[in-house]
Amino acid sequence: MRVAGIDDAGRGAVLGPLVIAGIVLDNDDLPHLAALKVKDSKLLSRRTRERLAPEIEKIALKCYFVEFSPADIDRVVNFGKKLRRLNWLEACGMAEVILNLRADVAFVDASDVIAERFKDQILERIPFRVGIVSEHKADRNYPIVSAASILAKVRRDKAISELRQQYGDLGSGYVADEKTMNFLETWINTYGSYPDFVRKSWKPAKKFIEKLTSTQLKII
Repeated sequence: MRVAGIDDAGRGAVLGPLVIAGIVLDNDDLPHLAALKVKDSKLLSRRTRERLAPEIEKIALKCYFVEFSPADIDRVVNFGKKLRRLNWLEACGMAEVILNLRADVAFVDASDVIAERFKDQILERIPFRVGIVSEHKADRNYPIVSAASILAKVRRDKAISELRQQYGDLGSGYVADEKTMNFLETWINTYGSYPDFVRKSWKPAKKFIEKLTSTQLKII
């Protein structure tokens, strides 16, 4: 039996991609992940994640990634109908992962507050029979989802590093990161609009646009 684990990285970020990663193993090989001592990527240092990622890929039958750009996210946030926004976009991405991994059973970290609804949204897009275990904190409870979370985080970190090399220190890309917020404010004050790697639909990003517009109106 082929067992898959799927998780995301960058869901709450204000810049950079949302990355979904999947890994599939034979059921008999699952103990190898426990031997690596994989954990939810948020509980590991960057160095540890980068050390574990190639080891995970060696064990896997196959790994698969889906990336959603800020433009993809803005589109569903701004124009998607109810229940057809970010959670639905992630469900579509996870369905694509399952289609490519051809798993018999897939464990997924549920993005929706209603885990069963998230499962149903994934199943809508899969034309073959597959068992899906959709749970909150699956990345902490199932090593195979922990492994997927590590792969997703390493892939997203690489994307942010590439942006940093081109645009300077923009932090981690999350709202809680002061460097990221300073970068956004400086950019919008300098150029008046955001580059394509910023999620313009996010409230913090909108705040700086509104602040700039308000300032300009006062000057006029």
